[in-house]
Formats: sequence, structure tokens, C-alpha cells
Amino acid sequence: MKIRKFSELLDLETFEERFEYLKLNGEVGRSTFGFDRYLNQNFYQSAEWKRARRTVIIRDNSCDLGIYGYEINHGLVVHHMNPMTSDDIVHGESWIFDPEYLICVTDRTHNAIHYGDASLLNIKFTQRSAKDTKLW
Repeated sequence: MKIRKFSELLDLETFEERFEYLKLNGEVGRSTFGFDRYLNQNFYQSAEWKRARRTVIIRDNSCDLGIYGYEINHGLVVHHMNPMTSDDIVHGESWIFDPEYLICVTDRTHNAIHYGDASLLNIKFTQRSAKDTKLW
């Protein structure tokens, strides 16, 4: 499996290119952590994760896939670009906190990445212009 990195992602300019780089082609209903789900839940409550998450949100300006203009107003997820396992948590692998392997996404983009399904994406982007008063 290819190790995905934020520094490589930056070379990809479009939302679609970044999605293709990150998509995983998982299966709906497939268990990720199974009976070890408690490890995952404890991990996401840790101070170390919260610091890493805050760093990534600031770096990405709260933008989906780190692309300016795709601001996330609700449902922001900090996504591990490389799937994390319960062993990674148990062994305290440092990469799971490293911003080089993390990216901001919306919940919708997160699902699309995991299932490799571009139809889940909301990629329509309307450029705002001067005197544009219509909200959506």
C-alpha cells in the first residue's frame, strides 16, 4: 500500500485530483476496529490527538482537502490519510499524530474517500462575485 503524505498532496491542485490520491475503496459495513473500538474512541479523546487535530485545522484553514474556497462550516473531520489500526494505537506509533499524514475533510468527503465513491462528493463550487446577494 502506498503511503500518502500531505506534502505530496500539495502538488495536486484540484479537488478531484486530491480525492483520487486519497480514495481507499473500502466496503460499506466492513468493521474497522471491531471489538477494539474502545481504543479508537479513547484515542480521539486524548490530549495528544486534540493538539494534532488543532494544528491540522489551522494549517488547512478549515478547508476540505486543504483547498482554499472549500471552507468547512460544519462536520469537519481530521482524516488519517493512511488507515490507522488498533495496533498503531496500542504501540503508540508517532505517525498517527503527525500532520504530514492528516488532512481536513467534510464528513461527506471522508465517506467518499473510505468507500472510493466520488458520487458522495459535493464538488459543485460556485465562485462568489461582487454584489452577489443570493446565499445558495
